Amino acid sequence: MQEKRVSFHTLGCKLNFSESSTLAREFERGGYRRVEPSEPTDVAVINSCSVTEHADKKCRNIIRKIHRRNPNAIIAVTGCYAQLKPEAIAQIEGVDIVLSNNDKGDLYKRVVELKERGKAEVYSCSVENLTRFFAAYSSGDRTRSFLKVQDGCDYKCAYCTIHYARGSSRNMPIADIVAEAQDIAAAGQKEIVITGINTGDFGRTTGERFIDLLRELDKVEGIERYRISSIEPNLITDEIIEFCAASPKFVPHFHIPLQSGSTRILGLMRRRYTAERYRERIAKIRELMPDSFLGVDVIVGFPGEGEEEFMETYRLLEEVGASFLHIFPFSERPGTPAVDMPGKVQSRIATERVSRLEELSAKLHRAFAERFIGTEREVLFESTNHDGIMYGYTDNYLRVSAPFNEAVVNTICRVSLDSIDANGDICATLRR
Repeated sequence: MQEKRVSFHTLGCKLNFSESSTLAREFERGGYRRVEPSEPTDVAVINSCSVTEHADKKCRNIIRKIHRRNPNAIIAVTGCYAQLKPEAIAQIEGVDIVLSNNDKGDLYKRVVELKERGKAEVYSCSVENLTRFFAAYSSGDRTRSFLKVQDGCDYKCAYCTIHYARGSSRNMPIADIVAEAQDIAAAGQKEIVITGINTGDFGRTTGERFIDLLRELDKVEGIERYRISSIEPNLITDEIIEFCAASPKFVPHFHIPLQSGSTRILGLMRRRYTAERYRERIAKIRELMPDSFLGVDVIVGFPGEGEEEFMETYRLLEEVGASFLHIFPFSERPGTPAVDMPGKVQSRIATERVSRLEELSAKLHRAFAERFIGTEREVLFESTNHDGIMYGYTDNYLRVSAPFNEAVVNTICRVSLDSIDANGDICATLRR
C-alpha cells in the first residue's frame, strides 16, 4: 500500500506554527509522511490567520492553488480565518473540512473519518464556547521549539479580531507545560520560544502567574535558552525583567508591541498603556540588560493618526532604540470598533508611512548590529547547510553566518563577530 502524505501550510503567528507541528506529529503517528507544501499530497492542512484582510486573501489563494495541484487531496482548513468565516471558506472549491479553533485538536480524527467528498464538513464554534486548550509545541524543524503556554485574549483592542478568533485568555497548569519542556529537551532541542496570544496574561485558568512559569521552566535540564516571543508592555513587570536579567537561560531579547507612540492614538486603539509607560518599561530593560534586542510591532494609518501622531511614533522608536520593526498598515476588520471611527487615513499616506518606518527599521537594525562588531558572543547554530555556510543566532538575536561545521550544529558556540554582510547578517569566526 502506498504511504499517505500530508502537507501543512501555516499562516500567521508562531502559535500557529507550534500547533501545526503538533498536528503533524499526530498524522505521522497515524502512518502519514509529512511532505513540503509544494509537493504532491493526499491531505493538505491550512492553519489560517485572519489578522488582516491580506491574511484572509492569502488563505483563499493557497486553497485554490492546492486544489489545482492536488485535485484529489483532502483539504482541511483550521485556524483564525476558519473560526471567523467558516461558511465562506466552505464555499471554496476543493475544501472538505473546516474546523474552528476549538475543534483544531480533532483535525486528524476528522480527516480519517471523512466519508463524503464534494461538500465541506463544517465544525464551527461561537466565541463564548471557545474554551478548549490545545496543547502544542513545535519539533523536528530546527534547533529551537515554539512552546504554547497560553491562548486567547480578553483585551478587545479596537482594531483586533483575535478575541473573537481565539476566545478568552486560558492556559494549562505550569506542571503540564514543564512536562512538555522536558519532552522538548529529551528530543535534543536546546532553545524554547515561549508563545501565546497574550503570553504575559498566563494564569487566568489556573490562578498561577507568568513569573512562576518562567521560574519553573528555568529549572528544566537540557534547555539552554529561553525567549519570550511577545509580551504586552503593561504585563512586563519589574519582577519579570529582573528575573530574566539574572537567569543565565533567559536571553536578552524582547518582543514588545507598541502599535503607536501617540498616547492619544493608543487610547483610541484601547491599548492598556501610554507612550510614557512604554518608554519606562524599555528603560528598565536597558538598565539591567543593555545588550537586549528589541522587536516592536507598529500599526500605521489608524483612524485619527495625523502626521504629528505618526512622528510621535517615529521619535519614540528612535529614542528606545528598537532593533527591528514589524510594521502593519491599518486593516479594517469587520465587527471591530475601529471600522466606524472617524479620521480615516488615505491608503497612499499609510503606504508612505510604512515605507518611512521600513527605512527606520533598517537603520536601527544596522546600528544595533554594528555595536557588537569586534566582540564575542554565543551562537546556537542550525543544521541546514547553505552552500557551505551555516547560520545561527546570538543570545540577543543577531543572525550570524560561519563556514559549515557539522560538529557544532545544535550547540552553543563562542564566536567572534567580524563584519556585516550585504544582507545584514554578521560574519563570524568560531573560537576554539
